[in-house]
Amino acid sequence: MKAVLGIGTNLGDREENLAAAFSRLEALPDTQLLAISQIYETTPFDVLSQQEDYLNSCVLLDTGLAPQELLAQCLAIEDQLGRVRTEYHGARTMDIDLLLYEGFTSHTQQLSVPHPGIRERAFVLAPLSDLFPLHTGLGFDFAQAYETVDKTGVRLYK
Repeated sequence: MKAVLGIGTNLGDREENLAAAFSRLEALPDTQLLAISQIYETTPFDVLSQQEDYLNSCVLLDTGLAPQELLAQCLAIEDQLGRVRTEYHGARTMDIDLLLYEGFTSHTQQLSVPHPGIRERAFVLAPLSDLFPLHTGLGFDFAQAYETVDKTGVRLYK
């Protein structure tokens, strides 16, 4: 099944954090990393404290892992890369969100797919549009949201 993950980091060596996340995702069992979007530098969104800018990217996977197992693996990678959860939307070395999973929807406290914030978050829509210029083919159309979302604070990195 195809799955799309959103990845972000704003603590430590952000480039190294992304590279480490990509490497760990590529090493997941029964999973192939198909594509990585461009990297975007973005101002923090919906935060309670002053934070450094994020580096954000999206990746497309082909995986045999069930959605809940993929999420568990992503949380483990966050932990391996030093993620500490001290405040809502706090600064982080790594954040990996399961955005889309082919043929699957869920709206539970543990797992919401499609991710509920996609349409309002330019830092997700910009890299997502790199992977899918017209539509995802995963039962999720974001083209209109991308055209209308406020892209202030979202810029290509390097």
